[in-house]
Amino acid sequence: MATTQNTIDFLLDQLSGAGEVSARKMFGEYCIYLAGKPVGLVCDDQFYLKPTNAGKSRIATVVEGTPYPGARPHLLITPDQWEDGEWLCDLVRVTAKELPLPKPKAKKRKP
Repeated sequence: MATTQNTIDFLLDQLSGAGEVSARKMFGEYCIYLAGKPVGLVCDDQFYLKPTNAGKSRIATVVEGTPYPGARPHLLITPDQWEDGEWLCDLVRVTAKELPLPKPKAKKRKP
């Protein structure tokens, strides 16, 4: 089951206070970015945040899950936690701060 547009719209609205937040569709699912840095995935209408120590410290009961078979464990942010937009923004900001910048893509060589 793919993620619905309603789920992405709601999450992006809740995360709008975090900064420059965006989503990119990939194979029917989405990657969530903060200021161009990938911070999590939305798969099957579930929000999976990349695990960081700072992120774990903001969650009362840490629940991990994998967004797809073979993926590394992520922090599963349950839909009831999405309702607190201020907390969600803080969680995503501290997570992004602890993550490295994405590697620049190599330029294609002309033949």
